[in-house]
Amino acid sequence: MSAADLNVNELKALPARELRLELETLYAEYVACIDSDELERFPDFFTENCLYKIQPRTNYERGLPLATWLSESRGMLKDRMVAIRQLSTHGPRHLRHVVSGIRILGWDGDALRCEANYAVFETLPEQLTRVFQVGRYLDRIEVDAGRLRFAEKLCVFDSELIPNTLIYPI
Repeated sequence: MSAADLNVNELKALPARELRLELETLYAEYVACIDSDELERFPDFFTENCLYKIQPRTNYERGLPLATWLSESRGMLKDRMVAIRQLSTHGPRHLRHVVSGIRILGWDGDALRCEANYAVFETLPEQLTRVFQVGRYLDRIEVDAGRLRFAEKLCVFDSELIPNTLIYPI
């Protein structure tokens, strides 16, 4: 089944293996968009009324709302991508995401709850690659306009330190 042809009832009826393949494709395309610096496509991975948050684990576990990045709609994500391109001043860098351990947590109405581990590596010119951030995605995924999109993406990073070079989405 092509993701472009999905509706929620068909998604719910998919065998577990096929559902996992759809999710692996979504996550792979999502991180490829960031890693290949195609930020203009980034908001398309989200529903119109979405939540995107990057938050330290300690704040998440304590129920504290403070987040390093908070966007509450696709429009806010589009504005952030424009700001990165046109207003932000930063040196060149390359990111590489590794996503693993995708877990299907279950259905919440018509939304699929998932969790995955991530590691982001950053390479600056003439420097060794370093681990930039490690954590987990806590996602709520919906079928929107025939494709899977994130209605909610929480990027909960493990470190208590906030990277001062957080420019790009995680």
